[in-house]
Amino acid sequence: MLSRLLPLTAFGTAAVLVCAASAQAHQRSDEDLTAELETPALWAEDDADADDPAIWVDQDDPEDSLVITTAKEAGLYVYDLEGEAVQHIAPKPAPGEDDAPGRYNNVDLVRGFELGGERVDLAVASDRGMDDIGIFVIDDGELVEVTDPDEGWIFSESQAEVNDEHTAYGLTTWQDATGAYALVSRNSETEVALLKLVANGDTVGWEKVRTLALPAEFTMPDGSTWTTCDDPGQYAQVEGMVVDKTTGTAYLGQELVGIWKVGADLTGEPELVDTAVEFGLPGAYNAETDECEYGANPGFGGEHLRTDIEGLTIYYTGRGKGYLLASSQGDDTYAVYTIEGGNAYLGSFAIGDGDVDGTQHSDGADVVNVSLPGFDGGLLVVQDGDNTPEGTDESSTNFKYVEWDDVAEDSGLGLAKARGRR
Repeated sequence: MLSRLLPLTAFGTAAVLVCAASAQAHQRSDEDLTAELETPALWAEDDADADDPAIWVDQDDPEDSLVITTAKEAGLYVYDLEGEAVQHIAPKPAPGEDDAPGRYNNVDLVRGFELGGERVDLAVASDRGMDDIGIFVIDDGELVEVTDPDEGWIFSESQAEVNDEHTAYGLTTWQDATGAYALVSRNSETEVALLKLVANGDTVGWEKVRTLALPAEFTMPDGSTWTTCDDPGQYAQVEGMVVDKTTGTAYLGQELVGIWKVGADLTGEPELVDTAVEFGLPGAYNAETDECEYGANPGFGGEHLRTDIEGLTIYYTGRGKGYLLASSQGDDTYAVYTIEGGNAYLGSFAIGDGDVDGTQHSDGADVVNVSLPGFDGGLLVVQDGDNTPEGTDESSTNFKYVEWDDVAEDSGLGLAKARGRR
């Protein structure tokens, strides 16, 4: 496992050169890209907070496809292609009076998992409150939980450690010839764990294979040392993650640092694809105000991502080709990179106001390249962190549905559409 204090120079100068090579002259698109529809508002006063979506395509009846989402302390919500809620799953109750309840943070899918003599599709969600994952079979349009109740904590050694909340956070899944896996990141730490999903009779558990710790401290080009500013004892965590299924490459969004890529089995040395504009920004934590106080930006970071770096997803245009989309939360845009070659930056787009309001402070995202009813070329679903339904100023979040043809045609970036279904 890599040292928490491993400097950037330990990865060689190639990591910095990749960032510099991708700093092209593309600008944020000013084209009029809007969402087709949105899901109902989730209200902060109800402890409901939209976070991350996963799109399940019903290959027999595409109109019955689902969007499975996390809502943190409010559990999971499942929506149809009209954006209407069709199922709600409550989080697990707190194990004790002074303990936190379940909190579903991120969700992804596994296709064709062998369970009880059948091939089933699974939805897998990270549970920050329990330091575990929740596993559900998608059965006739509904989620049915099949999590092995005997599995323990992923990162913690005791309930007291779970209560410290350095627990399961971001999540993505991937599959190869050896089985199905989940990558799970750790809240307030730089660690990512590789879990292998295991069938235990009619339930599904997991085995931890290994962990990887990304750096929390970096050597800057001027020789200075930099680390992200946060509360004491908290480090630069990862949340948004996705695996390129054509190459087995994992992309990891370290929220205050940048996007890394590494083998999905967490072997080999991570390489930076791009860094945040704020990379290298000096800051000091002020205990009296409970905030960071920042100095002048020395300009060591990239040009395209504003912190936090959030949801990552891939749209495939053909074998080995496609786009990595990354939510640049600080400027309400989505940065686009190629997945082939050196991950060249192609530009950024925003989702503006239309028949529904636009998207701000976006967290999770998912995209498929299969045309679905009402969504030619595919469907992009993004979290809206500042949803503002007409007639109210109360805080709410939800999910926006965007047609890929609109992204390709209206983003101004000249993006392609998939050649056939993949």
